[in-house]
Amino acid sequence: MPVDNQSGVTRQYLTYLRVEKGLRPLTCEAYQRDLALFAEYLEGTHALPLTAGQAQVAGFLEHLQKHGVQSRSIARKLSCLRGFYKWLLLDKRIGHDPTVNLESPASWKVLPKALAQSEVEHMMEQVGTAADHPQADAIALRDRAIVEMLYAGGVRVSELTGLRVEDLSLAEGRMLVRGKGDKERIVPLGRMAVEALEAYLTRGRPGLAARPRESRLFLSVRGAGLTRQWVWHLVKRLDNRASPHVMRHSCATHMVENGADLRTVQTLLGHADISTTQVYTHLALGRLKAVHRAHHPRETRRAAQ
Repeated sequence: MPVDNQSGVTRQYLTYLRVEKGLRPLTCEAYQRDLALFAEYLEGTHALPLTAGQAQVAGFLEHLQKHGVQSRSIARKLSCLRGFYKWLLLDKRIGHDPTVNLESPASWKVLPKALAQSEVEHMMEQVGTAADHPQADAIALRDRAIVEMLYAGGVRVSELTGLRVEDLSLAEGRMLVRGKGDKERIVPLGRMAVEALEAYLTRGRPGLAARPRESRLFLSVRGAGLTRQWVWHLVKRLDNRASPHVMRHSCATHMVENGADLRTVQTLLGHADISTTQVYTHLALGRLKAVHRAHHPRETRRAAQ
């Protein structure tokens, strides 16, 4: 197939992802880069994406690994190719999917960063140090509510900055979150997060802007909605090793360590596929071993001897 036709097929697939699948522009851009990288690799094998076989796809993955690309990134690129070839197969543009039976890199072994529970507590103690600012009290209440929500709900930073006041149901201890692809989910809030939000809504938000310019939940001192970069800098100031994404992982990690099952964590985080949540399986297995040692009669009998 000529190169221009090949480019046209790629554009059609990206349009399908954006329009029919509802993927965000940044996600579509990442898919476009992955497909372009794959096409560039295939030029050296005298093949095209529509004519590539399983050997070429496997060779591409090996090529990435040899050049130091992390297994998590390789797994994402393979996921991109799986989606692309599935679309081509359903559209009858190809007769065989070359990604079938290809093993994904063991990206679950790359454990996400997570803070210790004591480190999260220390961050909470540091919130609210806006000294010498005329709106210091309001800023402190806002910042505490932000950090509590990142940890309590495990929300993405884009989800947090997009929250509106009407998305909260504090009496029920929950909030409505709009995730990737504009998919909505209900996220529960713990008692401490609810208390922080109540304090922010009654005393903090009115102190920041008596007449807010919009209905977004978290506002700047000028009454505008906060940006993702601003929240990132807030978390970084509290702990240089932390970020909103690390807070999200910390929420999930601590839940699994305390007995939550992976399906519950999947629902909380808004993962479309349980395989994404299985990165936390090592935590569940560790707890399972500890419970087994503590409660299995053969183990307790041996310990008593």
